[in-house]
Amino acid sequence: MVLSFLNGKWYCLGCFEEERIALLYLKENIPIGNLLHSWVDYKTKAGCCHWQGVQCSNTTGRVIQLDLYNTRFMVLEDWYFNASLFLPFQELRNLSLGLNHLVGWIENEGFDKLSKLKNLEALDLSGNSFDRNILSSLSQLSSLKHLNLHGIFDFSSRVFETSGLRNLKILNLGGNYFNNNIFSSLQELSSLESLVLFGNEIKGSVQINELYALNDLVELDLSGNEIENFNTSKDIKTMHSLQVLYKDGIIVSNISNMLQSLRAFPYLKNLYLQYNNMKRPIATIYELRHLSQLEGLFMDNSSLDANFLQSIGVMTSLKFLTLSSCGIGGTLPNQGTISNSLSSIFTLVVLDISNNRLSGKIPPSVGNMTRLYVVAMSNNHLEGPIPVEICKLDSLVRLDLSKNNFSGSVASCFNKLKSSHACLNNNRLEGQLTHAFYNYSSLVTLDLRENQFIGSIPQSIGNLSSLSIILLGVNHFKGTIPDQLCQMKRLSMIDLSYNGLYGHIPYCLSNITLEVREEKSMPDFELGTSSKLNFLSYIDNVKLERASRVSLQEMSSLRSIDFEITAAFTTKRNLYYYKGSILDHMSGIDLSSNKLYGEIPSCLGKLSELHALNLSHNNLIGTIPATFSNLSQLESLDLSYNNLSGKIPTGLVELKSLAVFTVAHNNLTGIIPQKDQFGTFDKDSYEGNPYICGRPLPVDCTVSKPVPQPAFDDESEESGFMDKEFFYISFTYFLFICSDLHCYSPVHKSSLEKSMVSSH
Repeated sequence: MVLSFLNGKWYCLGCFEEERIALLYLKENIPIGNLLHSWVDYKTKAGCCHWQGVQCSNTTGRVIQLDLYNTRFMVLEDWYFNASLFLPFQELRNLSLGLNHLVGWIENEGFDKLSKLKNLEALDLSGNSFDRNILSSLSQLSSLKHLNLHGIFDFSSRVFETSGLRNLKILNLGGNYFNNNIFSSLQELSSLESLVLFGNEIKGSVQINELYALNDLVELDLSGNEIENFNTSKDIKTMHSLQVLYKDGIIVSNISNMLQSLRAFPYLKNLYLQYNNMKRPIATIYELRHLSQLEGLFMDNSSLDANFLQSIGVMTSLKFLTLSSCGIGGTLPNQGTISNSLSSIFTLVVLDISNNRLSGKIPPSVGNMTRLYVVAMSNNHLEGPIPVEICKLDSLVRLDLSKNNFSGSVASCFNKLKSSHACLNNNRLEGQLTHAFYNYSSLVTLDLRENQFIGSIPQSIGNLSSLSIILLGVNHFKGTIPDQLCQMKRLSMIDLSYNGLYGHIPYCLSNITLEVREEKSMPDFELGTSSKLNFLSYIDNVKLERASRVSLQEMSSLRSIDFEITAAFTTKRNLYYYKGSILDHMSGIDLSSNKLYGEIPSCLGKLSELHALNLSHNNLIGTIPATFSNLSQLESLDLSYNNLSGKIPTGLVELKSLAVFTVAHNNLTGIIPQKDQFGTFDKDSYEGNPYICGRPLPVDCTVSKPVPQPAFDDESEESGFMDKEFFYISFTYFLFICSDLHCYSPVHKSSLEKSMVSSH
């Protein structure tokens, strides 16, 4: 009751009046173009505590966080910081001003004045353009615990003044130009727990002993530099708690000395050394055996011994193992024959051994690794059937066994998996798909390209309600395209090319949504967050006291693990690999190189978000639908090698995104459109159509060229009535049969029937 009284008396409608006025004044003084649309000069029920980027204390109602990250359009004028604008917020803890084109500050209004905000703990200035004077200004903010200066200045010859920042726990200096001198300038930051120096100009031999004063380090990121090795002249204590060793580059020339030098950091859990100049390979896993508590081993693109996996079982606490592109050879170890084998590590959550030279079969003991979320073994020489024991991996989210030599059929138990992404493409798998995926409701990606599957596409495929990407190209499927494919409303990428499919193109394909989904590129699970991601969301989840180091461990920086899904799709005459946000937005339909016949459904013109459409190398007839002018996002349209007739619709010139267009080898007539991008397509786009003219073909449209008409001799005319009668009877029966296949819309069928009656 007391709090309610105070709240009602001292701050109105959810925030203090003086802070609401201060926020509006702050918005006024941010150069034009800011995106703070919710900051309005009238009182609302929610109050300013619910404005964009504003967070208030649950107990006092005061503003404690201002997230102004990227609130300005970058093309606008420079912004000069004015500290006085922020002083009214006396309880402010977190302030983010990143990516706002800040270049300096008004005279006597520098960051040093923020020292009056005694509660300020986190400051994000990343992505701005300050000069070197900012260092002395920041050094007076003694209350700071988190400081993000990623990518803001060139300090190739300067050290970092840290005398007043002794409470710092997280410091991000990544993406700048610091050199080796930076280490000596950080020695006073004895409370530091996370130090990020990736993407600087640190070269050659690093005097790691200059950081020994940082005993509390939990995370050290030196990636993206030009480090060759670590040097130290001091004796070091034994370190037992190193939990993550990440090397996405080639291993240091003196690995033993390097590892010993790291023992000075008794709490270190995350170490990032990827993309440096470290050269000599590790001989065996036993060079890491003293790191018995290792939970994450990330060594992508390293140089490892060919039999590295044979003894990795000594690391029984491993959760994350990524060894992609490490040159590992030999067979996958089996628990039954090698006691220290890979399959004896029951704690594994992520296993990525793709892009190596592994051979042999996947041992059945893989079924014992029931905690696995990610299994990636692509691009090796693995063979034999896919073991049914994989079906025991109840937590599996991503399965990638592509580009191997697996053979045999896919076990029916696969339909019980909960995986979101199954990539089995480029193998020698065979048989029918009758039972393998019929109840796989969580599946987002199904990639079975370039195998030897036979039979028809099962009607049960309609049960895959979450599917966005279905890639079945280059197999031996036959039969018609099932209408059940259209039941998967979330589809956005369909590849059925290079099969033996026949029949009409289902008009119901126009009902798919081409939905943009993040789940297409990322598995639907989260193992951790990152200090390289949103700074404020990161610090909100990190406890600062030593007792909370478990929280940091749980957030184990998996930022450099590439969880993104890759999907291949042929468009613009080339095979492209899509990933990340590009994959999220990609949409395409490829039905090329089949035996499809009939007309192209005009309703496909409803797919306005479609980026690629390939119907080439079929037996399609009729005209190019004029409705295709509605495909405003289309970048590639391939209708070549069919029996299409009529003119090229002039409305296609409105497709401003169209980069590749080909209608070669059809029976088209008329003048080639010349407007806009149609003036850029070469003659290969139109060749094989003897009755079209205009550039880029060397055919003059002023010279008339008769379009051939079917010729009938006397005998054919005499028998013409009987031929027509037979034709109409046959055609009526054909329409009746095709009605079940949805070959034509009811309107289309009706018009055809009327035409037949009048002609008869």
